[in-house]
Amino acid sequence: MMTTMAALMGTLPIAIGWARAPSRAGRWPRRGRGLAFSQLVTLYVTPVFYTYLDALQQRLGRRVAPTPLPEPVSAD
Repeated sequence: MMTTMAALMGTLPIAIGWARAPSRAGRWPRRGRGLAFSQLVTLYVTPVFYTYLDALQQRLGRRVAPTPLPEPVSAD
């Protein structure tokens, strides 16, 4: 969220017209849509995808049990 907000705030002067580069003003809508899309994918689609993969892995019974750690050796 912080990265997306920083990118949006960084390009806000171009969108408002405060920047001295009017040729860049047309790029604002595309940039905004791209940032919104990437934020949507990052926050919603990716976790749902991994949740479905985890459920599939449990359903197939292929969950591997973690190996126990070895007992610590004392230096006595």
